[in-house]
Order: sequence, then C-alpha cells, then structure tokens
Amino acid sequence: MVAFLKYSLIRLALFVPLFVLFYFLGTGAILAVVCAGVIAFAISYLFFQKQRDAATGAMRERFSGRAKPLRSAGEMDDAAAEDSLVEQNPDVAINNDKRPGSV
Repeated sequence: MVAFLKYSLIRLALFVPLFVLFYFLGTGAILAVVCAGVIAFAISYLFFQKQRDAATGAMRERFSGRAKPLRSAGEMDDAAAEDSLVEQNPDVAINNDKRPGSV
C-alpha cells in the first residue's frame, strides 16, 4: 500500500505545479486541469515505470483476496478483549455467521 501512496504522491506533485502554471497562463480552470492531467500522466508513464509497477503490484495483492485484512488499533484491542473473554468463559459460544434476529 505504501507503493501506491508513493506513486500517487508523485503524480500529484507533477499535477499541481502544472495546473498552477496553466491556470496562471490564462487557459481557464477546466483547460488547465485537462492539460496538467495529460502532461502529468505522460511524464509519470514515461519516467516512473518502476513506481507504477510497484503500485500496481500492491493493489493487485490487496484486492486478490489473499491479503490480510487491515485493522485499526481499536479493532485490534476489541479482538484481544473478545479473545480473552472467550478464554475466560469456555462455555460461551460465538457464532459470527448468525444473523441478528434469526434462530
């Protein structure tokens, strides 16, 4: 995921100065966005292949279904608390697949 963020920041760092340049040249906001976007895309496509491939690999891994789920610190604390409660009370059964209200 870091590779995707790095590549996105590179593209943003290319886009913003180009947008400002075109906007102050008097092209208008919409044309400045289009021109800056096309040029930033071309530059990143030509010169940042290694970063683009790393970002693509990171996204492929994340969406492949094999990646570990991302959890926040709060979710990790909740999971640890649930695990300790289950260990202290072995007679309690937890069924996460059961829908609320179903028997």
